[in-house]
Parts: sequence; structure tokens; C-alpha cells
Amino acid sequence: MTTLAPSLPLLQIGPHTVQPPVVLAPMAGITNAPFRTLCREFSGGKGLFVSEMITTRALVERNEKTMQLIHFDASETPRSIQLYGVDPVTVGKAVRMIVDENLADHIDLNFGCPVPKVTRKGGGSALPYKRPLLRAILSQAVSNAGELPVTIKMRKGIDDDHMTYLDAGRIAVEEGVTAVALHGRTAAQHYGGTADWDAIARLKEHVPEIPVLGNGDIWCADDARRMMRETGCDGVVVGRGCLGRPWLFGDLVSEFEGSQARQAPGLRQVADVMLRHATLLGEWIGDETRGVIDFRKHVAWYLKGFAVGSEMRKKLAVTSSLEELGGQLRELDLDQPWPDGADGPRGRTSGNNRVVLPDGWLKDPYDCAGVSPDAELDTSGG
Repeated sequence: MTTLAPSLPLLQIGPHTVQPPVVLAPMAGITNAPFRTLCREFSGGKGLFVSEMITTRALVERNEKTMQLIHFDASETPRSIQLYGVDPVTVGKAVRMIVDENLADHIDLNFGCPVPKVTRKGGGSALPYKRPLLRAILSQAVSNAGELPVTIKMRKGIDDDHMTYLDAGRIAVEEGVTAVALHGRTAAQHYGGTADWDAIARLKEHVPEIPVLGNGDIWCADDARRMMRETGCDGVVVGRGCLGRPWLFGDLVSEFEGSQARQAPGLRQVADVMLRHATLLGEWIGDETRGVIDFRKHVAWYLKGFAVGSEMRKKLAVTSSLEELGGQLRELDLDQPWPDGADGPRGRTSGNNRVVLPDGWLKDPYDCAGVSPDAELDTSGG
């Protein structure tokens, strides 16, 4: 059996060995059970695949949508949930619920989301600026997690003038967090510009006690290997690089097991994956039409680089049944090979945004008086 190269030790997340050291980034509205199934199939079950964001308040209140989002396929192991919350008590209750009801095997905490509906409440990438609040949340999460490992995902900071990742990493170590993942951008950058891999290297030097995972601008398997070599990080977290490319996880397994084999599916193979993705979504939602509608957002990502006319792209983006989707896909020139230059940025690429924050948020990083349990979001996912 092929094993990882000696220079790339196994990634250990609590009791879970992640081989290769590759994690699917939680993405709202994307990394639901069907998409995780596809990625896991291409990887042969290797790696760690995290759910989309679950709001702690919604989980504790047993919101119907949230309870569906925490559903895992029987083949998923370990089961990995990402939680979002701003109130330490609610986070603690959510973690205890997961433990008591055996809902997951690993808990990740979201401190990286830059979208306004999250940061305006003081959550996501805004929260680590309030150091005592971050510490309180991590303390509650770890103390209620029992044997379950708790990890965090974060950004460099709010903007270039308000960096938080080094302090956050140290607090995480002190509170018993198992591993930290760093997206090498600030909240203000959103997904624009180039990820700062040097920051990942600095964090690894700053918190050598626990694994550090790098995130940002991993578009192909070679990027993952290069990030680990250049930063010394212990593993990689792949987000936008797998949008419309679930087979990337097969490439990552090949790369870390010393093989140069790469997936280069022609359009016929891509169309088959698209139809399967839409089918899985319909089965998961329990409604074929809703599944196909949910799939629409993926169409442009799958077809990037292929010669597909604008009118056909528009038609594919408004399909409402598997029969309609399959019929339109069969109208394409399915003999097209994998196109050169098809890798690269997909998904959101905007940058240099003003970060929407609660009033007075930046006045004092140690004053948390303005943070209320009411800031908890009551919905999960995208």
C-alpha cells in the first residue's frame, strides 16, 4: 500500500487520522451531504469532509432546516460539523447536544466567515478581534466536547490594521483546541487578491503545539503540496478550488501518495457528474425539482473552460427536472476533452470590501459589553 512521503506526516485531529492531510472547507449552501458524497467518492473515502455552517442557536432550538443539514450519510466517517455562534453559553449547549445525541465525531468552529449578515452580528471573521469573547467561546466548546476534538477556522483579521490570527492561535492552544486552520486573507479581502501563505507559515511558527492547516488559493493538487512545502503547515483546507471539481480530491490523494495520476474528465464525464450531483440533491431534499433548482448554482463552475454557448448556459441555469437537465446536457458537444486553463479561481472573487461590524466594535478588543446572545443567527447554511 502506498503511504505518504516521510516529509508529510499524517494529520491527527484528536483520535482521527486524516490521510492524506486534506480537508473539505465548510461552505454555506455547498458542502451539504450530496456534495460531500461526491468529493468522498472521488477520494476513495480519504480526507476529512466538513458540513456547511450550522448555527448554534438554530441547532439548540432544533430548527427544521438545521436538523436536515446535520444529516450525515452512513458512509461518512468521521462526521464533521462546523458550528457558528457568538454566545458562549449557546455554543456550549450546542456542543453538549452534539455529544449527548452522538450527532458528530468532530466539531469545527467558524471564525472566518466574512459575509455581512454574520460580521454585523460580531460573528465569523469579526469575532476574534474580541479576545475575551473568543476565549470564552472556545472554553465552553472544549469543556462540553468531552472526547470530541474541537478545531477552529479563521482569517488573518478584519483588515490590515486589525490582525488577529496570532493572538487567536495562542488562545486556541491555551483553551485546548485540537487544530487551527487559517485562510490567508482578511475579512476585508473577502475572496479577492492572493492568499497570504506567509501568514500561514508565521502561525505555524507561533503555535507549534498543534496542527496548523492552510487555506486559500489551492486550485489543483500541486498547489496543496506547494503550500505545505512553503509554509510548513500540517495539512490543507480546500474551498473554492473544488467548486465544480469534486474530483480534485482524487487528485489530492494521488499527489500525497506519490502518484502523478490526475483527473482530466472530458465534457461527457463532467456531464455525468453534474447529473449525479443534481440527483443526489433531489434525493437529499426529498423533492426532485428543488434538488435541480439547488443544483443550478453549480452549473457555471462545472462548465468553466468548456466551449458551451451562452444560450445553452442560460438554459441549463433554469432547468427544473432531471429529465430536462439530462436532455440539455446531451445537446452539448460531449466529445470535448478537458480544456487547458480550466483550473483557477471560481466562486466569489470580490475583494477590498468594507467589513460590516457592530457599532463601536473596533474601539477596544477587550470590551465585550456590547455583545448580546441576541446576536446569534437563527438559521443555518446558505
